[in-house]
Formats: sequence, C-alpha cells, structure tokens
Amino acid sequence: MTWAQIWRIARRDLSGRFRGLRLLIICLFLGVATLATIGSLTASITGELSQRGQVILGGDFEVTMSQRMATEAELAAFERDGLVSETVRMQAMAQRTGPRAQGTGPDAILAELKGVDYDYPLYGTLTLQSGTYGPLDPASAVIGAGLADRLDLKPGDRIRFGEAEFTISGIIVDEPDRLGEGFTLGPVALVSDLGIQRTGLIQPGSMYEAKYRVKVGPLADPAQSIERLKAEFPEAGLELRDRERGAPGTARFIERMGQFLSLVGLAALVIAGIGVGNGVASYLATKRQGIATLKILGAGSGDILRIYLVQILAVSALAILGGLVAGALIPPAIIAAAGDVLPVKPGFAIHPLPLAVSAAYGLLIAFIFALPPLARARHVPAAGLFRSLIEGNRWPDRATLIAVGVGIAGIVTLALVTAREAVFSAWFMAAATGVLLMLAGIGWAIRWAAARLPRPKAPLLRLALANLHRPGAQTGQLVVALGLGLTLFVILAGIQTSLTNEITRTVPKEAPNLFVLDVPVARGEEFRRTVEQAAPGAKVNAVPSLRGTITGYKDIRVADLKDIPENAWVLRGERGLTYAETLPEGSELVEGKWWPKGYDGPPLVSVDREMARILDLKVGDSLTVSLLGREFTAKIASLRQINWDTMGFNYTMVFSPNTLRDAPHNLAATVSLKGMADADVKERAVSKAVLAGFASSSVIEVRDVIGQVTTILTQVATAIAAAGSIAILSGIAVLIGAIAASRQARIYDSVILKTLGATRRQILSAQALEYGLLAALLALVALALGLTAAWYVITQIFSFNWAPDWPVVLMTLGGGALLTLGLGIAGSLPVLAARPARALRQL
Repeated sequence: MTWAQIWRIARRDLSGRFRGLRLLIICLFLGVATLATIGSLTASITGELSQRGQVILGGDFEVTMSQRMATEAELAAFERDGLVSETVRMQAMAQRTGPRAQGTGPDAILAELKGVDYDYPLYGTLTLQSGTYGPLDPASAVIGAGLADRLDLKPGDRIRFGEAEFTISGIIVDEPDRLGEGFTLGPVALVSDLGIQRTGLIQPGSMYEAKYRVKVGPLADPAQSIERLKAEFPEAGLELRDRERGAPGTARFIERMGQFLSLVGLAALVIAGIGVGNGVASYLATKRQGIATLKILGAGSGDILRIYLVQILAVSALAILGGLVAGALIPPAIIAAAGDVLPVKPGFAIHPLPLAVSAAYGLLIAFIFALPPLARARHVPAAGLFRSLIEGNRWPDRATLIAVGVGIAGIVTLALVTAREAVFSAWFMAAATGVLLMLAGIGWAIRWAAARLPRPKAPLLRLALANLHRPGAQTGQLVVALGLGLTLFVILAGIQTSLTNEITRTVPKEAPNLFVLDVPVARGEEFRRTVEQAAPGAKVNAVPSLRGTITGYKDIRVADLKDIPENAWVLRGERGLTYAETLPEGSELVEGKWWPKGYDGPPLVSVDREMARILDLKVGDSLTVSLLGREFTAKIASLRQINWDTMGFNYTMVFSPNTLRDAPHNLAATVSLKGMADADVKERAVSKAVLAGFASSSVIEVRDVIGQVTTILTQVATAIAAAGSIAILSGIAVLIGAIAASRQARIYDSVILKTLGATRRQILSAQALEYGLLAALLALVALALGLTAAWYVITQIFSFNWAPDWPVVLMTLGGGALLTLGLGIAGSLPVLAARPARALRQL
C-alpha cells in the first residue's frame, strides 16, 4: 500500500469521537501539559531575572564588603569604570516616636535600614504610593508598606533608628533592587547616606554591608572590570558580581526546583506512558475483527502496523498539541495567582525550548509504549486474532525491542542534555526505572504464585485468584498502576508532614526566643544584667560576631577557580566568624584537638565537618580568610559536628581567641525563656529593656524567622504536591487503562458466569476481592518505597530531620488504597451491564 492509501484507511477507520483512544489522549495531555507548564514557568522566571539583571543588581556590576567602607584606592578603582553609587544596609530597630492609638501594635520592630547616596538608583525607579522619589535629605526617610502597617505609620509621622529621628516622606511601592539584596528579616526603610551616619549605628565592629554599584558605558564589559578588580585587590575580600548574576541565589533555587519538578513531571509522563500502552492495547482489541479482515483481504503485517501507527501518532500529536497549549497558557495564570510569592512577575511569552522538549518527550513516550501492542497485532495471523481472548499476548519481536530501546535511549539523552545537574538527573531516572522494574517483577511474581497456590474452597476467592493468572490477565499493569499510585500517596504524605513537623515541633523546642545583634563587647556584662532584670532566670549566650570571606584553602586561591563547585556554599560570599576559648555549645569535636586556654601561638581554626568534606580539608591544612580588607591564614586544628537544630549561633569557622580578639567587632546574643511562665510578656519586656539601653543593637524575634521559613517551605511543599498530584492522576489513568484493556476478557467471563447462574453481586464481589488482594499486597511495598523516596527528599535535598506524622501517612495510604479499590470496582460496572446474547455475538 502507498502512504496515501494507508492514510485514507486510517482516517476512515478512526472514529471522529476518538472512541477507544480517549485514555491515550488523557494520559499524554496530562504528562505533556505538566512538563510544558513547569518548563515554561521556570524559563519565564529565569529569563525575567536575566533581562532585569541591571535593575535587580542596581548597576552593571556590584562590589560588596562587610563591616567597612571602601578605601580611597578602592573607590578610585571603582570610579575608573563609570558612575558609582554607594549604599549601606544593616539590620536596625525601627521605633515609632509619635503618639499612637492604644494597643494597635508594637512600638518597635526589626527593619532593613538602607542608606543611599544622591545617585541611587542607577537603574530602575523607586516608586512611592504618592509623589515621586527624589534624593533624601538627612532628616527624611521612605519606608516599606510592611513597616508602615506594623507600626501604623503614614507620611508625616516620625520614626527613630538608633540615635536619630526621621520624618517619613513616602511609602515604598517598588524598590528596584529589592530582589538583588537577598533574604532579609524585616521590612525596608531608606535614608540618605548622611542620615544613616546620624543614627550612630555605623561603628567599628557593627554588622553592616557597604555596596558599590557601578554604571559602565554602553560598550564596556562588566566582566572585565571584575577581573581587573580581583587582580588589583586580591586580599581585600571583595564580593563581586555583574548584571548577569543579579540574584544568583534566587536563580539557582528556581533552576534547581524547576529541574526537580521537571523530573517529577517526566516520571508522571512515563507513568502515563503505561496508560498509553494500555489504551492502545484496549483500542486494538476493539479493532481485532477489522485487523483480521484486512489481513484476509491481503494486507501485509507492515501495512497493518503503518495504518494503526498513523492513527496512534495522529491522535498523540493532537494530545501533545493540547498539552503544549495548556503548558504555554497556564504559567501566566500561576504567576497571577501567586501574587508576591514569586520573585518576579514576568509577562506572557512563548518559550520554544521547554515546549519543544516536552513535545519530544511526549512523542517518544507515545512511540515506546504504543509500539509493543502494535507489533503484537502486526505479527499475529488472522486466525490467531480471532482467538486472541484465549491465546493471550505474545512477547514483542527483536526489531520492536530494538526500536523501544532506541526510544528509551532518546529519553535518557534528552533528560541528561537538558538537565542542570546531569548526575542528579541520572540517579533520579535510575531510581524511577528501578521502581517500575520492581513493580513489574512483583506483578509477575503475584501472577506466578496465584497460579500455583492451592485452590480455596470459597468459590469467590477461587475466582478472584484465577483472575490474577488467567490468560489475558492484566495483573502486571494493575500492580504497576496500584503500586505507583499508592507509593505517590505515601511520598506526598511523608514530605508534607515532615516539613510541617520540622517547623512546628523541632524548631520551637530548641530555638531561643530572641536574637540580639551588635551588642558592644565592652558592655557585655551590662547586657546580661539588663536581660536578667527584665526576665529573671533567662538564659543568655553571647558570642563574638564578625564577617569574613574565604579567599584560599590548602594551596588553592578561590579567585583562581574557574567555577566554584555547586555544593561549595562556603566559598560564595561572606561567612560568619567567631572565636572561642572552649568548644561552643551545640558542637561535638570529631577530629583533632581544641586549643588550650590562654593559647597564644599561630592562628588556629576549627571548621564544620561538612564544610571540610565539601572542600576536601583535613586537620593540619590551611585556611585563608579576608577580614576587614586584610587576609590572614590559620591552620585547621579540629573538625566539629554542629547541631544546627538549636538555631543558636553555630559558626562553621571558630578561631582561637588570639586570632580575632583585636579586630573591631561586637557580640551577638541569644536569649532563651523556655519553660518560664508568661514567656511572651517577658519577651516583650526584654526587647523593650534592650532597646532602651542599647540603641545600636537589633532584636530579632525567632517567631518571625520561623514564620518566614514556614512560608517558604509551605510554598515548596505545595509545588511538589502539585507536580506529584499529576503523577497520581497519571497512575489513576493507568489503572483505568488496565481495567479497560481487560474489559473484553472480563465481559466474556461475566457472560459465562451469568449463564452458569452467577449473580451480579457475586461477580462484583469476586472482582472486589481481586483488587483488594492486590491493594493489600502492594500497601507494604508502597509504604517502603514511598517512605524511602520521601526520606531522601527531606534529608538529602532539604537537609532536614526525618519526622513524618505516621498516623497521617498510614491514613493517606489507606485512603489511597480505598480510592484505587473504588476505581477498580467502578470500572467493573460496565462489565456487569453486558447482555449475554449480545456479548456472545460480538466475541
């Protein structure tokens, strides 16, 4: 036959309503739409971050330093490249100074105080609720809406930071470089560079950041400027980034999350592929007589394959196209519904690459899972097609297996080429493949065991066991569908409850009530007395606090690294530093020795064991750190295991006191009121007393930190649940497909049983027993697989403790089993409605 003839026969044979292929359409649509949506949303956000790089960063490149301002030589070097804007940011307590209504809120909260110069902002526009932003005078401030709401402030009111009062001249609607500033613990307030000097908060040892944004000429390359500054000031500890990395942490998180969700979506599409195979097998079963007729009329096996392959590909193309349209249209709806949750709000745009990748996945999945049933129909002779109900299915031929293998290799190659982390993607796909093979093996084992078990005396149970191993039984597909569905239920329940328990149980038990920053070293004892007077019995832990940048380790200079390793977070930006005479609370010495009291030898440092593993450090190696523009090198004396659950001051690097004692610094303190009556009242009393006596100090309420972390984790868990839900829907579609694929055989059995006197109730009970036996057997398997996967996500990806809510997990598993059982029974109802005479004439 010519291709024109094949297309004519295929088009005429294909029902206009796609009867028999609806399951294929649903499965492919769900899988492709999920992948296209995730890919388009990720591309939209990362693309917007890249396009707005100058505005997000605040310049073409940025130089950041901690606890100091730029020297004259450094500032002159910055100005050689273009216009420079200087900003200073720090945590500070915002206090309302005017009269207010009784009981309308707090009088002071933690804010992000930012001092800006005349040229700010270099890019973008600072938008206010009313009026336009202009350079601020030393006595004026503009504040964020969050700060205005919490302190009940409006333009014209007065606010205090440190030793200075400011008049509020406007409420900020949009701060152009807000995203580039990174994570903050409070709403923002902007004052002038002279205004922040008036506060008295900028002192030697104060925790603040100075940022210098540079606007270069249109033909200049910011990357070259950065390389020149690195070479000119190698020991200054400067943190440099250009407009291509305006918000690197946000971009990395979005890309990683997008990759993880894409892999979940790919797993959902693979699951849906099983449904595609079932749908094609079920469809070809309804076309059995037509295929036999075509063969009798002279159609060859190749003609049969091409006719129905054209049909399947045409319908698959329509389903994939629908999924791509949905994947392109859904992201704008998600962006609109998310509100301020997303870091940016990109406009509508078509992203060809993720759509093309999703379409390729869909076509490969359709090809892989549709080819085996097509090949079986191609190679079975006409007489065999008429007898297929009792002969069962034959194994695909070698050519089909090779073609399927090529398709699988295409999927793996596509996944690895498009992955941000190829190794992680490879492990994910290997694990998913292992689960599918395991479930397929369990299906074969159940069928084998059911055929060899002694026949029960109870007729219904005997019939249920026979259904598991009879010719044409869909036991393997049912096991895969039920197993995947129940496993996904357990995974989602384990992840959701562990994330919730990590916050609601572990953190409140261990965390202090308050953090206090920038306590002067000379007033450390006075600070303790102040806290004790406000809350007798409170536990205070004060430690020296500095900020520094790792510039070298062993014989390696960080500046010489072409790319910083992905997991080497300690080399990105500045880290907290401290010194201690004795081993800090919450740490366990695992290797090496602690320095003796009164040690006065060469600089020593104790580092976190995980940090040492990442950088391949051992006791005796050297570590070079830049502090306040000067470098010093210390020898690693010991490795520590840190208990991060305490939420106390757990520093990755603790130095011997003689190393850092003379550097300008302040203290950071925690205040714990655990077990005390009226802890909330005492917490407010401590905050008020500290603010009254230590104007330069900042008080952070831990509940605010926990609230922000909870919000972030809830959003992440919701995204995982949404992607996982698609996989569950795909699993349900597979279950429906397995039921549909065996419907003809079950109608035949039902008719014979009815002829022999069986009632509908007995037939339905036998099938309910069959599905119940499978669900019971697979519940333990799903529990083990699901908990293992959830444990990996929680402990290895999020680095949290494994703390699932077991009753919820078990109830979810039970609910999922009942749901799948109900679907199986519902799928059996059309079988019971079949009339014996009509069914026998069709068989």
